[in-house]
Amino acid sequence: MKYGLFPGCNMPAIRPDVEHAIRLTMPALGAELVDLEGYVCCPAFGTFPSMDEDAKLAVNAWNLSIGEEKGVDLMVECGSCFSSLKMGHEHICHSEAKMKRVAELLEVTGKKYEGKNTVKHITDVLYHDVGLDRIRKAAKDRYKGVHMVVQYPCHTLYPSAQVGFEETPGKPRILADLVEALGATVDHYGCEYQCCGGAGGFHRAAHEPAMEFARSKLDSIRNETKAEAIVVSCITCLMFLDKVQKDLNEADGSEKYAIPVFDYNQLLALSMGFPRDQVASIAFVDRSDFISKYTG
Repeated sequence: MKYGLFPGCNMPAIRPDVEHAIRLTMPALGAELVDLEGYVCCPAFGTFPSMDEDAKLAVNAWNLSIGEEKGVDLMVECGSCFSSLKMGHEHICHSEAKMKRVAELLEVTGKKYEGKNTVKHITDVLYHDVGLDRIRKAAKDRYKGVHMVVQYPCHTLYPSAQVGFEETPGKPRILADLVEALGATVDHYGCEYQCCGGAGGFHRAAHEPAMEFARSKLDSIRNETKAEAIVVSCITCLMFLDKVQKDLNEADGSEKYAIPVFDYNQLLALSMGFPRDQVASIAFVDRSDFISKYTG
């Protein structure tokens, strides 16, 4: 198992502990990671995809070509990066005209892309390539008896024909199965498949509506589950669900929202004994009690 790690923009810049958790856990599970020197923004939705399809596909192809040169598929954690790159790959490889146009645009850079590799989300790799048995052995039931909930990255589910890797995209289960492989109990709740709100939550004009959107999800978790942690596998979900709890508490003048949020690979890294200061050190909602209680 060998993959080109595509960290995206937010992970190395804002949550490097998540990147470190991935770089420690994946090789320990037998997945070799290759650096993609010279990669650029995926490009994110709201940039080129909104204005110029040629530019978007050229940037997609640039990133994919770096992996192709190294003979590896790209492995991505960020839901938006995954969707942008995966849909770019699908559009390029299923259209002779787009493949030709991309070749013209890349020619001036000395790059070329022939569609020989693809893009995988990290939960796809963990579930289908690494496998639950290997994860169970590595995690040693560290979270046995702990109740958790999951937040699925929207962009890994829809449009399912292009990006989907779940057997039933309308009712995903892979992230929940991965969490249960750590020994935890996954609780289900009414707003489980609702977007986290992060798509608009980091933009000033949309922040208040996004806060209220997230409040409905958090209230559903608080009222319907015994969850001690929220588990995600998307850097946007992680950053937003963590920070929005602080914002809601400040707006309410309370401390009502205080559920720790972890990227899946952070919990995996902690269960495998990697140091918390390397793999789970950055958060708005305090996670120290949870980490001390369940991983020492």
